[in-house]
Parts: sequence; C-alpha cells; structure tokens
Amino acid sequence: MKKVFHFDSPREKYHCDAAILWCFDNRFELGFRKFLKRIGVTNSDPIKVAGGAKCLASPDLETEREFVLEQIRKSMRLHGTRRAILMVHSDCGAYGGLAGGFRGDAKAEAAHHQRELALAATNLLKAIPGIEVQGYFVDFEGIWDAEVASSQSLAQRPVA
Repeated sequence: MKKVFHFDSPREKYHCDAAILWCFDNRFELGFRKFLKRIGVTNSDPIKVAGGAKCLASPDLETEREFVLEQIRKSMRLHGTRRAILMVHSDCGAYGGLAGGFRGDAKAEAAHHQRELALAATNLLKAIPGIEVQGYFVDFEGIWDAEVASSQSLAQRPVA
C-alpha cells in the first residue's frame, strides 16, 4: 500500500454521546452537525440510511429495521452509547419528497414526520428498553424537536 494522506488520531476507545440515525441527504449535514454540537454531542456514531428514522417507523422491508437496531446495539456495546437521536427531514426522497409525497404542503409533511418520529421512538424503546430517545425534524429553516417518548416518559405511563 501507498500512504496518500497523513493525520494523527487518538487510539483510545471513545465513549459515544449518541447514536445518530439520520438520512444520507447531505443538504442538512452542516446545520445538523452544528445543532448536535450545541446540544453537547461531540462523539457520535452516525447511522446514515435513506429516510433516517423511517427505517424504525415505516421501513420498506423489516430487514431495514433490524439492521438499524443492530447498529444501535453495537454502538451501545462498543462505545457505551445510552442515547439515540432520530432525524427525518423535509423533502426526503424516501418519503416521496415534499412535492410528490405531500403535494407541497409543508405543514402536512411536518405533521406526518412528527408522527413518524413518535412511532420510530416507540419501536426503538420496545426493542431496546431504557435507551434515551430524542427525535428531530429538519427543514430548510431549522430543526424542530418532535418531543418523542423517552424511556423516562414511557416508564411513568400508567399500566392499562
């Protein structure tokens, strides 16, 4: 092999602040990374798949959900992760885009994605009880907290 680039990187294992499930659409990358830094996420395990949290809420194939859940479990096992951050975004092709999937109705799209994030969080907590979950919708103007169920809020719900 021929070395083509040099850099120094720490050899120690790191503790992960959060496993981040987000879409691979790069339009929102810079803003979302700045947001993660603002909320204290400096070491993350990014899991990038088309649609982001869609894989936990409404996957096209069940194997997609299992793949993502296993990636989160590995993040927990290898890097001590205790929090998962779920992300979906406006105009996502996996959902048909804003024009195709929601007929250009940004409010309907945002409401749909809030429901998707809630379902994704519920499914994640069923599969991995005790993990802290946060969900965010990203559009072209900012990042919105979907206020999804966390492990603490599920534990406080009365049993029916």
